[in-house]
Amino acid sequence: MVELIDGKKLARELNEKTAARVTALKERGITPGIAVILVGDDPASAIYTRNKHRKAEKLGMKSVLKTFAEDVSQEEVMACVQDLNQDPSIHAILIQSPLPSHLDEKVLDNAINPQKDVDGFHPFNVGRLYNNDPDKCYPVSCTPRGVMTMLDHYNVKLGGRDVVVMGRSILVGKPMQSLLQNRNATVTMISRHTKDKAFYMRHADVLIVAIGQPRFVKAQDVKEGAVVIDVGINRLEDGSLCGDVDFEDVKDKASLITPVPGGVGPMTIASLMAQTVDLAEWSEE
Repeated sequence: MVELIDGKKLARELNEKTAARVTALKERGITPGIAVILVGDDPASAIYTRNKHRKAEKLGMKSVLKTFAEDVSQEEVMACVQDLNQDPSIHAILIQSPLPSHLDEKVLDNAINPQKDVDGFHPFNVGRLYNNDPDKCYPVSCTPRGVMTMLDHYNVKLGGRDVVVMGRSILVGKPMQSLLQNRNATVTMISRHTKDKAFYMRHADVLIVAIGQPRFVKAQDVKEGAVVIDVGINRLEDGSLCGDVDFEDVKDKASLITPVPGGVGPMTIASLMAQTVDLAEWSEE
């Protein structure tokens, strides 16, 4: 029988641990600080940023929100990044996506101090992840980190298993691939250019989907007893949310599956908060 992966419950448990770590740091005179840069008035970005801000404050952290108008210049945002890099009370910096087209997001992300790069996008941190550097503490992209926490909690064995990652973004797919390979999984990454997606999907012991296509994955695409992690979140015309996996069609074929909403989403923010505390702790080493 299929078992649902309860992202909300796991996120609550992780947030409780994070709050305890924040308290312990404060007793040493350190308040973890996170800063978010938001450009423009994209509604989804505004909601997501507000949720991050509220959660950080609820957990006892310092939370700073830097907002800019849609027509802000690259130089102005860059100056903000540099100021935050120099601010000792800020341990974590992120730039909320998407940015207006006239801004170079990669240049801005790369300007963040790697030791404050809470999204794990800086090439320095990407390289350490890819190299599986065991002697360094470094941040990784928060959604893949949350997925790994889920897999560990539900005792999903990865060594030697066939794992398929659908989608190759720097936000999810590529760091997910490295994290899985670092656990000795056999990883196949597929994209829209893959000729026979169904072949790879049907052979996956673990299927991780992050492609932004509503209900793309059907039961016929899934191996009996597979673990299915749905990272996608899509808003339909009626306002409801669904994932990249057709949950109702697939759920009875999987052994473990994440719902949407209530699966990976809550773990992303909880992982962001935990990683902010990581950065605060590492800053004192």
